[in-house]
Amino acid sequence: MPATSKRLVWYVSYGSNMSLARLRCYLTGGTAQDTADGGGRTYPGCRDPRMPERSVGIELPGTVYFATWSPVWHGGRAFYDPLAPGRAWARAHLLTLGQFSDIAAQEMYAAPGHDLDLTRVLAEGRDRLGPGRYETLLHLGDLETHPLLTFTAPWHAPDARSVPPSPAYLAHLAAGLREAHTWPPEAITTYLAGLTSRSTAR
Repeated sequence: MPATSKRLVWYVSYGSNMSLARLRCYLTGGTAQDTADGGGRTYPGCRDPRMPERSVGIELPGTVYFATWSPVWHGGRAFYDPLAPGRAWARAHLLTLGQFSDIAAQEMYAAPGHDLDLTRVLAEGRDRLGPGRYETLLHLGDLETHPLLTFTAPWHAPDARSVPPSPAYLAHLAAGLREAHTWPPEAITTYLAGLTSRSTAR
């Protein structure tokens, strides 16, 4: 098995991987329990299958929006636009660079096994690895000396065609936000309702 970097980074998730149950599919590999739960895809997993050392709830400038059709979830996927007005709720998982790289590869429908080169994203805040969804890396600052990293689409929210998310997908977002113990249940409901209403209106 290829070696993996042990450098620690924060993987900032704003979508279904906020939920540890969902993140586990990417870390350990395999298929979710049923198709309605996003089980329509088998994941190869990470070279290092361990769960995060820690996970914390965070708030970011910008917004989460839903676009493109997911054959796994039968609805729109979440993307993050740091330049849009608003606040985005997310969850940061403390992982190794190798784990983050393997998760990013799986989101890009590529084979995991190679560590990402963070030189450009850490220097410039953004590194576009390709034209598609989840192929743009973002550096969102640092937390406890470790970089906060995520991936999103290269386009911005106003330029994307809105695709409403499925209830099953939203359920994982809600679960991850609840697990973070940062926001009360009623606030989570209001937040997600606001995201979906903006998605429907666009």
